[in-house]
Amino acid sequence: MTSLDGPFRGSRAIAAGLITRRVLRGSRYRRLFPDIYVAAHLEVDLALRSRAAYLLVEGRGMVAGYSAAELLGASCGRPDAPAELLMGPGHQRRSRTGLWVHRDVVWQTEAQWCDGVLLTTAVRTALDLIRWAPDLTEKVVAVDTLAYECGVTTDAVRALARDHLGAHHTRGITRVLGLVDGRAESPMESRIRLALVLGGLPTPVAQHPVAFEGRDYRLDLAYPELKLAIEYDGRLHRTQLRAHRDLRREADLTRLGWTILRFDAHTVLHLPALVAAQVRAELRMRGMAVA
Repeated sequence: MTSLDGPFRGSRAIAAGLITRRVLRGSRYRRLFPDIYVAAHLEVDLALRSRAAYLLVEGRGMVAGYSAAELLGASCGRPDAPAELLMGPGHQRRSRTGLWVHRDVVWQTEAQWCDGVLLTTAVRTALDLIRWAPDLTEKVVAVDTLAYECGVTTDAVRALARDHLGAHHTRGITRVLGLVDGRAESPMESRIRLALVLGGLPTPVAQHPVAFEGRDYRLDLAYPELKLAIEYDGRLHRTQLRAHRDLRREADLTRLGWTILRFDAHTVLHLPALVAAQVRAELRMRGMAVA
C-alpha cells in the first residue's frame, strides 16, 4: 500500500485511490523527481532526497555515496550534496539536478537494507566516496565519518579495493587512507584537521582529553605540548544550557593555560588556507618551527 507519509510515487497513490491528480498537483505536495512527490511541509534534506531517489530505481539500483552515508547515520556531505544512486550494468537512469547516477559492479555482500531502502554497505560507501568525492579533503572527511559512526576500518577499505582492482578513480586510495583518523567526531572537525595537515602543519591530536577539578573535557584538535586547542564553533546550534556549559569549559581551560582557536563553518568550508595561517601564526608564537 502506498503511503503519503514520506516520498511516494504519484501514479501509485492515484491508482490506490489515496489522492486525486488535482490534489497531487496542488500546493499540498512537492515534486522532487519524475512521479516522485513529498508533502510540501517536509524539509527537503539529503535524507529525504535520497529516499525519494530510491523510488526512481527500486528493483534496478540502490542508494550510494553521500546518500548511503546519510541513511547509515554517517552524514558527511556538504549541505547542497545531491542524492546519489548506483545502477548495475545495463540499467539506465541519467543524472539530473539534485541527483547523481553512477554505474558500477556491486557484489551482493556490498549491499544492505535500511528502513526499506537498498543501499551500499558502510565499507563500500567509504570506497565509493574515496572515488567520487570532489577533492582530497572531502574523501578523507567521508572515511573519517564512516569510521567513527559505522566502525569502518582502513584495512577493510583496502581489502575491498583489492576486490575491485582496476576500478575507476582508486589511484589515490593510499594517500586518502593515510590521512584518515577515526577519532574525529564530526565532519567539520575533520575538515579543520585536513586544512592544517594539507597546509603543511604538524598533525594535531584529535579528541585530546583534559581534566580540571573533577570535570573531564575533550578538545576537538590540540597541540598538547603547546596547550593550543583548535575547535569548530557551532554556536548556531547550541541551546542556552549548552552555551552555559561551554562558557564554564572555556574558563576552566583558560585557567589551565590553554589557548583556544575557534573557526566557524564559513571559514572552514571556504577559507581553509586562513585556518592554516592562523594556526601557523599561533604555533610560531609558541616557538614551534613551522614552514
